[in-house]
Amino acid sequence: QVQLVESGGGLVQAGDSLTLSCTASRRAVRYYAMAWFRQAPGKEREPVAAISSNGGGTDYVNPVKGRFTISRDSAKNTVYLQMKSLKPEDTAVYYCAARDTYYSDITYIIGGLYEYWGQGTQVTVSS
Repeated sequence: QVQLVESGGGLVQAGDSLTLSCTASRRAVRYYAMAWFRQAPGKEREPVAAISSNGGGTDYVNPVKGRFTISRDSAKNTVYLQMKSLKPEDTAVYYCAARDTYYSDITYIIGGLYEYWGQGTQVTVSS
């Protein structure tokens, strides 16, 4: 069992930057592919970014490309989501997810493929 704890959310203005962190309870997470998802009020959960277990592969959805960066620090069992040039439409609860994988360089951008989820952290971007 892996527990994920997100942090770093908050209220910011449009154009600001924010970095989210997701820390896992087990060192074995370094063998896990991980991702960030978000859910805005009244909308379905959607993917944001994914990273392979070895950190060499990343994937982003179009609305965040060029603005968001996903990274990981395996020594700290932590995955980050650096968000720049935030927009009001980025407002959502952001969730971290992890899945065990044999393939160290594969990213998974589909939510249904993930086994473990955090409780979420709220990001609110005011205009």
